[in-house]
Parts: sequence; structure tokens; C-alpha cells
Amino acid sequence: MDQSFLEEEQQQEMSFMDHLEELRWHIIRALGSIFVFATIAFLAKGFVFHDIILAPSRTDFLSYRVMCELGQKFGTDALCFSEMGFTIQSRQMSGQFAMHLLVSAVLGLACAFPYAFWEIWRFIRPGLYPQERKSSQGAVFFVGILFAMGLLFGYYVVSPISINFLAGYQVDPTIINEFDLSSYISTLTTLCLSCAFMFEMPVIVYFLTKAGLITAETMKLYRRHALIIILVVGAIITPPDVVSQVLISLPLMLLYEASIQIAHSIRKKDLKRLNENNTQE
Repeated sequence: MDQSFLEEEQQQEMSFMDHLEELRWHIIRALGSIFVFATIAFLAKGFVFHDIILAPSRTDFLSYRVMCELGQKFGTDALCFSEMGFTIQSRQMSGQFAMHLLVSAVLGLACAFPYAFWEIWRFIRPGLYPQERKSSQGAVFFVGILFAMGLLFGYYVVSPISINFLAGYQVDPTIINEFDLSSYISTLTTLCLSCAFMFEMPVIVYFLTKAGLITAETMKLYRRHALIIILVVGAIITPPDVVSQVLISLPLMLLYEASIQIAHSIRKKDLKRLNENNTQE
């Protein structure tokens, strides 16, 4: 009896170790994908910095051209920028190299995020019940799409407007705006990644609703509280200007409302399935 118990315990322990080994390889592959994209970004230094990172600091950036065209359609040149009013400098000996490494790592994470999530999802999915696996089909696709939408929104909408506002702001004309490279890059990457991860709200709400942790009614009840939290989060992750906070808060509120509809739809389907099961019994 004792021998069989020990054998069973040993089998469970080996099974647990097998799971850890499997998780380890999923994590290794996920980190490996980030490293590969980071290496590519590191080697493509000229394109990455001139055409991506520093693009919002120049007046020929796509967002500024679109804003200028919109302004001209309404008969005003207020949205056209002839100069940015600031220069970017590197005041530390290792500043440019350190920023090169940081930017490569951030781009590696941004490009590899869908695949990295897929690797982790491959480990989680077999542990779900058949109904849960069925209801979570397309999770990787929607996570990747929302992440890309948030990243592009942060890069083409929030970042250029925030950079333009902060770079052109002066308390006195005698003060020259000369920003350190690390300050510029940290602002740009923070805004872009924050938008990317916050756009995952519908997916998070979906899984929380399926787990029974939240409902559409609860989200409607605390809608005002959510608005305050969103405004606070927007104030924390954006530079201290109202325009950036509004640009972040508006899509988040739209995503919150969309999440309410998602939670309501899930609850409706679950009740329908429950009624069908009761009818069959």
C-alpha cells in the first residue's frame, strides 16, 4: 500500500516537472523571438532611428502632414508646423549606445509580442476545459490585433501631439528647448507601449467575464469610477498636458463601453446555454 502510494506520488512529481520543463521551453522560445527581433533592430540602426524613432521630431512626419492638410481644408494654418522648436542632444558618454540597446529591446518586444503571447497561450490552452478552449478561439489573433492598434495609435496620434506640445512649450522666450536623447526616447516608448497594452482591455474583460469575476451590470454600475481611473491612468502615463490625457482617455472609454457589450454578450450566451441544458434534462 505504501509502495503504491510512493509510486503514485513519484508519477505526480514527474508530471509536474514535465510541465515545468514544457513551460521553460515556451518561455525560452518567447524570449528568443524577442531577442531575434531586437537583434534585427540593433543592426538596422540607421532605419530604426531616422525613420521610426526620430520621425515624430521632424515636421515631415506623417501625422503632422495629415494635421496640416486637415487644417487647410478648414481654412487655417494653425495645424501646420514649419519647425519643431527643439533639438535633441546626447549629454552622456554612453548615452547613444545605451539608447541604441534600449530601443532595440523595445522594438524586439513590440514586434515579437504576438508570437511570444502565442507561445505562452500554447502552454495554457491544454489546461482549459473543452468549452473554455472553444470559447477562447481567436484569442491570440485579437490580442495581436489590439496590441498593434494600440501601438500605432500611440505612435501616430498620442506621441506626435504630446511631443509637439511639450517641445514647443516655453515659459520664457529666452529659454531654449534642448532635450536629452534619453528623455525623448523614454517619452516616446512609454506612450506607445502604454497605449498598446491598454488596448488589450476588451480581451482582459472577456476572460474575466468568462471566469465569472465581473459582469456587464457591474461595469455599468462603476462606469463613473472607471472614468476617474482612466483619467488618472492617462495623467500618469502621459506627459503633463491635457491634450495627451484626453487622447488617451477617449479611446479607453470607448474600449470600456465595448467591453461592457462584450461582457453582456457573453452573459447572454451563457444563460442561453444553461437554459438549453436544463431543457434537455
